[in-house]
Amino acid sequence: MVVTGIYYALLCWAAGAALGLFVSPWAAAPLVVAGLFCLWFFRDPEREIPRGPVAVSPADGKVVLVRRKPGLTQVCIFMNVLDVHVNRTPIGGKVVDVTYNKGKFLVASKEAASYENERNTITVEAKDGVLVSFTQIAGLIARRIVCHVIPGEFVTVGQRIGLIKFGSRVDVNFGAEWAIKVEEGQRVRAGSTVLARRLADPQTASQENV
Repeated sequence: MVVTGIYYALLCWAAGAALGLFVSPWAAAPLVVAGLFCLWFFRDPEREIPRGPVAVSPADGKVVLVRRKPGLTQVCIFMNVLDVHVNRTPIGGKVVDVTYNKGKFLVASKEAASYENERNTITVEAKDGVLVSFTQIAGLIARRIVCHVIPGEFVTVGQRIGLIKFGSRVDVNFGAEWAIKVEEGQRVRAGSTVLARRLADPQTASQENV
């Protein structure tokens, strides 16, 4: 994803050079700063991936909602413009589905964004058949979803799978096999924060998620 930042930075600096040459050096200053911001914004730090039967956060940001329903828990993570925007897969396994849906560009922190905004849903199946799906959701400013995986591809826990440019949201859906380990308001980091832990007894997991 660093390559993306370099691409945008070079565009800004090229435009700045043209303004500096034909207008004035001062006219180029904002574009020079914009180029530096792009390099910082598209940073892609390495993360230490937790081991064990866990699901990690697919995004940096704040948990804005933990929605619990019978047999299903949804964890919603909002990324602001200052967060790292590289997305990672919560679990390892086979990508069984990637579905893109056109939609609106509501403020991503609002609950309605989960089902009304433009979004891309990725479903990963673990070796034992357990499914976890997560959705990249566009926002008011973030209108460019990037996904690098396709159905049939195998991924590892915390593997980079894409990004959402300039802030947005990622929702993760867990079945009864998982015990949720985060709370609303908590800050999380992609690939390193444990969102949920797999339990051998789904009934126990259901009780922990109440």
